[in-house]
Amino acid sequence: MDRNDIRDKLHPFVCTELIRNPTYDLKDDESLIRGGLIDSFSLAYFGVFVEDTFNLFIPDTDLTVENLDTLNQMVDRVLQGLT
Repeated sequence: MDRNDIRDKLHPFVCTELIRNPTYDLKDDESLIRGGLIDSFSLAYFGVFVEDTFNLFIPDTDLTVENLDTLNQMVDRVLQGLT
């Protein structure tokens, strides 16, 4: 699974489930939490999605604004866990 495959799975999840706007034109480097699109509690939901979709557990200590504020950071974290 490469970066594009991961992005293609995360992007619709973030827009539909976290932002709750499936047609939102989310940029890969757009700030989600600092930009007010989602709250930090959404990162726990992201962690569950990643575990279910990629069979990858992300520890709670990694589910932070600093680590996961953009789609690019989310993709990077999943890639890190899969390699």
